[in-house]
Amino acid sequence: LADINGVSLARTELDPVPLLLVRLAALAAVDAPSASYLMHVGAAAESGVTVDDVQDVLVAVAPIIGAPRVLSAALKITEALGFVVAVAEAEAEQEARSGV
Repeated sequence: LADINGVSLARTELDPVPLLLVRLAALAAVDAPSASYLMHVGAAAESGVTVDDVQDVLVAVAPIIGAPRVLSAALKITEALGFVVAVAEAEAEQEARSGV
């Protein structure tokens, strides 16, 4: 999976933000599992994708993919973002404890 993503990234000329928004839209369209969002949410946040950007994408694709898939995607994105935040907080706490 990492190899497929690497090839995809190497072959596109999209900037990181539009690329990640397109990928989030595609994940919503196929009703991807939460783990798929987890692979993209951290990178999206680091690239400057905002919550408003994600909401705009979900609103834009809603008439095409339907409300149930958009709601499913919103929940999975929220869960993935919460996981990413929890991991970052745990890492920061660990670093503070070890004095790094």
